[in-house]
Amino acid sequence: MHVRYYKEYSQHLQRDMEFKVYGHAGLPMIVFPCQDGNFYDFEDRGMVNTVADRLENGQLQLFCVGCVDEETWSAAWGDQHGRILWHEQWFRYLCEEFLPCLHQIHSETDGVSYEGRVMLAGMSMGGYHCVNLYLRRPDLFGGCLSLSGLFHAGYFFPNYDDVDIYYNSPVDYLPQMPQDHPLVEQFRRGRIIICCGQGAWEDEAKKDAWILKEQFERLAVPAWIDFWGEDVNHDWPWWEKQFPYFVGKLLEG
Repeated sequence: MHVRYYKEYSQHLQRDMEFKVYGHAGLPMIVFPCQDGNFYDFEDRGMVNTVADRLENGQLQLFCVGCVDEETWSAAWGDQHGRILWHEQWFRYLCEEFLPCLHQIHSETDGVSYEGRVMLAGMSMGGYHCVNLYLRRPDLFGGCLSLSGLFHAGYFFPNYDDVDIYYNSPVDYLPQMPQDHPLVEQFRRGRIIICCGQGAWEDEAKKDAWILKEQFERLAVPAWIDFWGEDVNHDWPWWEKQFPYFVGKLLEG
């Protein structure tokens, strides 16, 4: 399997950002870590191995990135506006710096330029990031695979009164989106998969997933919202089962 580590300086974040690439060809997928996690967690937790066959045969290429959650979503002691502005800088880094870098790497390892749009994936907080990023920029990305994500910013920003926080809270902004909004047609062309269990530590994720399910139905957006059983917990052993299952469905078309 092709594996390579990168460290690139970000102008938006004014720091080096590290990431790791697995696979040499196929569908490019950005993977976000869990809350306060880092780019190496996906490999360390055995998640890369769950799709090793897809990576080795050129069907899939993973780009595992870092985040700034400790300075934004987890920094409950900090100023709310300052926290969300720093998140926005990370958002710009992903769209304006990392994504072009991804395309360059993919063309070098695959030998051809990728003509499609990149998929997004993550578990827990990473599941939030992939959905929020896709809903904000469906022009850049082809869809999202979210496992056990929370989608309301109020969980991390209690009683917020800030428009920048609002536009990072899918369960708040999606219900206000009219059916003729220009983003809706782009959503309809993407692949949206949201999964959560109904076991331990999944109550908030399940509640948010139901809200998004209702909103996607209202907007006539085809989205696969999948609720697994009451024995399915918010934890790695279940994500190890869910991730390769849904990746297989994505690759099958």
